[in-house]
Formats: sequence, C-alpha cells, structure tokens
Amino acid sequence: MAQRKTPTIPRINPKLPPSADPLCETLHLLKFTGVLYCRSELTAPWGIDLPPLEGCMMVEIVTVGQCWLEVEGEEPCLLQQGSLVLIPHGTGHRIRSSPTAESKPLSEIPIEQVSDRYEIMRYGGGGDFAHITYCGVRFDHVPAQRLTALLPKVLHVETFDQDDEWLQNTIRFISREANEMRPGGETIITRLADILVIQAIRSWIDASPEAEQGWLAALRDKQVGRALAMIHREPEKNWTVASLAKEVGMSRSGFSARFTNLVGESVMHYLTHWRMQLARRQLQETSDPLSVLAYHHGYQSEAAFSRAFKREFGVSPGSIRHTTITSV
Repeated sequence: MAQRKTPTIPRINPKLPPSADPLCETLHLLKFTGVLYCRSELTAPWGIDLPPLEGCMMVEIVTVGQCWLEVEGEEPCLLQQGSLVLIPHGTGHRIRSSPTAESKPLSEIPIEQVSDRYEIMRYGGGGDFAHITYCGVRFDHVPAQRLTALLPKVLHVETFDQDDEWLQNTIRFISREANEMRPGGETIITRLADILVIQAIRSWIDASPEAEQGWLAALRDKQVGRALAMIHREPEKNWTVASLAKEVGMSRSGFSARFTNLVGESVMHYLTHWRMQLARRQLQETSDPLSVLAYHHGYQSEAAFSRAFKREFGVSPGSIRHTTITSV
C-alpha cells in the first residue's frame, strides 16, 4: 500500500486585475494555487471517510454512477452522475455507495501514487461502478478567501439544464483526461476544475438570499463596490474616507454611512484589516524587510506598521515570521 503524503501546496499572490465589476475581479482570483487530485474507481459496496482539510476547499465530481454525501449537520444527499459538489471550508465528510454501506478512513485505503499531487484509488466490493474525481484546493488571494468564507457548508450543483450543456461536456472532458493520463493531464484538469468551481459559486450568488447582503452586496453596489475595488487594487495608497468618497462621487458623510451599513465595518477599519491580512501573508511567504512591507502596505515607518499589525493580531510581525520559519 502506498503511503499517502500530506501535499505541499505552493502559494502565489496574484495582482488584482482592473475591472469595472468588483465582483468579477474577485471571481477572477478563484484560481487553484495548489491541488491534490484523486481519481477514484469504486465498486459497491464502498464508503470513504474524508478528513477535514483546513484552509482548503474540497471539490468532488461524479463522472460515473452515483454516491451518497454525508456532512455533519446536513441532510444526506444523493449525488448522481454529472453532480458537482463543493465543500468550501474543508469540512470532513463521508461519501459511500449507499446510506448503509460501511466506510473506512481515507488514509486506510490503498492508492496508486502517480505524482506528489495525483493519486488513483481502486476500492470496493465488486458491484456497481462509480467514478469520482476528488480535489483538495486552496485559494491564496485575500479577496478569494473572503468570498469562500461566505459560502455555505455544502454547495451542490445537482444537474445542468440544456443551456448548460457545455458544463456537462466539461465534466466529461475531465473524466476523459483522468482516465487517459496523457501528458499535461493534471494541468488540463486543474484549469477545467477552475471553471466548474467558479460556475458553481456564480450559481449560488445568483440564487442565494445570503448573497444579497453584507460584503457581496457591497461589491455589487455602484459606489461602495468601486471603493472596495480601489482598496483591493492599491492597498498601499494613502486612502482616507474623504479621498475614497471623492473618487466615487459621494459626500464624505454619505459614503461613510453607506460603506459601514453595507460592509458591516467602517472604511478605515476595513482598510487596515485588508492591509494587515495581505501583510501577514507576505510575512509568511517572503523574507522582505519590515521596512519594505510597511511601505508596500501604506505605512511610512516600520514602527507604525508594527503597531498596526500588533493591534490586529495581538503579536508582532517578527513573531509571525519566526513562527513560520521555525515550523517548516
């Protein structure tokens, strides 16, 4: 039995692209920065307990057959061929051939390790077939992380109507690539899975009442959405409530009240929080001096940056970097 290794998932920090639509900008950043794929060839009866995957989204695509999905706190759900499921918060869950089939932990099931991030699993009792492509992915940019944090525990696209035939074809293409294992197959699957994930999230945004309030509603607002986009694109700029209000054509008081009402926090608190989230990630991923980080995140001095960082996280920037380096 091959030993399943915890994958090392690379990180990148893409530059936010300019766009007239702040929500489109956020969806643009929903790209996988690291991935573990498992192509599962299953025969009934079978059952798999998948552990939590902290900081990741789990994606499951049923390309042949069907299975039952069980997530704690949710009703069991039948996934039929062509189903796409997102587990946005990496919650542990169970998939099995029937509601009564026994299940085993994923770590106890034999796998064929094709590469560091690609596995094939063949498992079950010899009955009806089910093929499931399983992915564990991470989004590293802060806007994408904030969006995924708003998603429900389970996001299930059950069927696609006739107008979405291209989505069914995409799933079939993923299945073919997973089966044939041709050169470049991992890259193709990754890009196609990007598209499916974004479409699933778009469907949720279009249909869910939760998407009509809070940060997502703010992104769609003509004035506040533009202000958020400017903060996201240029967090280092010396933004003030007055300068942002002027940019979006509102009075200072009207803009401040509208921003707080939609986003749930004041303009300057949001700006500071955004900068600190970006700074923390850069601390973890680079060896840039604190003076450089301070400048890149809108602070004129290292001392001012350090004070803001400690107010946000309760620890100094240096301790974040020290912890990250010593834990590798």
